[in-house]
Amino acid sequence: MLAKLEMLLALAKEQHFGRAAHSLGITQPTLSAGIRQLEEQLGVKLVQRGSRFGGLTPEGQRALVWARQIVGDSRRLRDEMRFSKEGLSGHLRLAAIPTALTWAARLTSHFTEKHPNVSFTVLSRSSIDILAMLENLDIDAGITYLDNEPLGRVAAASLYRERYVVICPADHALAIRRRLTWSDLSGVRLCLLTPDMQNRRIINRNFMEAGVEPAALVESNSTIVLVSHVVEGGFATILPTDLARFLAVGRDLALVPVADGAFVPTVGLVALHHEPYTPVFEALQKMARSIADPS
Repeated sequence: MLAKLEMLLALAKEQHFGRAAHSLGITQPTLSAGIRQLEEQLGVKLVQRGSRFGGLTPEGQRALVWARQIVGDSRRLRDEMRFSKEGLSGHLRLAAIPTALTWAARLTSHFTEKHPNVSFTVLSRSSIDILAMLENLDIDAGITYLDNEPLGRVAAASLYRERYVVICPADHALAIRRRLTWSDLSGVRLCLLTPDMQNRRIINRNFMEAGVEPAALVESNSTIVLVSHVVEGGFATILPTDLARFLAVGRDLALVPVADGAFVPTVGLVALHHEPYTPVFEALQKMARSIADPS
């Protein structure tokens, strides 16, 4: 039954028989047969079928909840047994918000140095995507905001408080300033992350509280694109301090701190709340706490 529950998870995620089959490395007829067999075993119809996938039935939605729990427990059991035989080993899938990628690298680098038999896949995703990927068992953990928007029932370990700097060309009018307020940025040509990014929503909140409408002439979901516009077009952008320092290395740019707004968000490591946790994830939580910035 476990393999058939994996099929249900893939179908619920992809919303398409062909794509779900491809993600599992099986044929579409094999997937369809597996879903029908699962329906026969459970005695209910799980999937609305027509000329194409029509969604899950109410029973299918309920079965999906159980499928995620059973498949997740099965994977954790496998990891637990591997630990008892091999020690800390295996592969972890981690997704991080774009503004926390330097911290993701810091965490995974420290971890693999101490535990060389553990490997990582690190993805850049929005905070909304990270929660969906955790729920769908597509990742083992995420790095995201902890206290700005609802997270649901997760285990969390704080890494740092997100504070901001303005990145601008060295000859920009703002470059000579030692510190800026949000109101100082009124009318400045800005390039910012897109509104679907939680970082942008936090920045908008700080602008709103300062009574300023930001002049965001360029928006992108890539921090590389933002800094490229600063270099090529004389724009200014606003990014978290750690990431800004990394992206500005070797470029003729100025970094000017922005005074804290009314809200300073916390970023940290999250995973679905399941006990017991695997030894690998417990070790990852411990590492996150050891490298956390207490300020």
